[in-house]
Amino acid sequence: MQTMAVQIEDNYVQDFMNYVNNHSENITISKDRNLEQDPYFYERQKELHQTRDDIKNGNIEMVSHETLWGNIKNHLKTIETK
Repeated sequence: MQTMAVQIEDNYVQDFMNYVNNHSENITISKDRNLEQDPYFYERQKELHQTRDDIKNGNIEMVSHETLWGNIKNHLKTIETK
């Protein structure tokens, strides 16, 4: 069995559902809660996993929270003085 995401034009939903009902022995429809909340969930998940792998492999460096906010504060100070 294979799982697929299908996008259906609003005006074709009923025809699609009729097709599915006529072939219900071969098709199961279930809603993916992740996609309901975020249509790009799986793309974001893949990107996050790649970023995590890059950090673990040393391809990119993760900056500490303190360093990041220190850089932001320094940048804001340079903007404020102009």
